[in-house]
Amino acid sequence: MTAQNAAPRYRPNVAGILRNGAGEILIGERLHFPGSWQFPQGGVDEGEEREAALRREMEEEIGLLPGDYAILDSRGPYRYLFEEGRQKRGYDGQEQYYFLLDLLGPPSRVHVATEHQEFRRTAWIAPGEFQLSWLPAFKLEVYKAVFRDFFGIAL
Repeated sequence: MTAQNAAPRYRPNVAGILRNGAGEILIGERLHFPGSWQFPQGGVDEGEEREAALRREMEEEIGLLPGDYAILDSRGPYRYLFEEGRQKRGYDGQEQYYFLLDLLGPPSRVHVATEHQEFRRTAWIAPGEFQLSWLPAFKLEVYKAVFRDFFGIAL
């Protein structure tokens, strides 16, 4: 934490759960952490609305424009702290809002070779196929809650 006994500071964050017509969800393998898979996500800039941050992150990370998907649901906040002693931009953790999105165009619209590349590749999986072993320990409880809340699945 930032100071002894101080409340942790959480960075506002959004994440997109993109679903295709077959009910599969998109996950991305992080560029610099092979074997680590997650949903597209990113910080909410100061003064930015969550939906605007989501639109920006979806374009920056997987190349999708707002007309490529429909927002169906949003839930949160979900919080996690970074690993012990780690901070990112002065924050101790993230406070996330997750958005469930339906892909409106073909899956070929998704690509990782973006200007702000975060992923080495993506995969479409059934929600029940997600493995907690793909995550760092500090994200486990959030992902368990997200899969329970959006899909009724206990990971």
